Amino acid sequence: MDLRVGDIVQTRKKHPCGSDRWEILRVGMDFRLRCLGCGRLILIPRIKAEKSIKRVEVKSP
Repeated sequence: MDLRVGDIVQTRKKHPCGSDRWEILRVGMDFRLRCLGCGRLILIPRIKAEKSIKRVEVKSP
């Protein structure tokens, strides 16, 4: 998957706040994501992140 910092992605499952849109803040072995609903920051392994992403909504330039 070609993901970059600044991309907005939609996940398969919703966050407890009700949003399923996340902004990618860091890419590497781990991904840092920010929920666009409540602003919560999470750090998850690359494999888990790639499996949970449904689609990329906005690509960064």
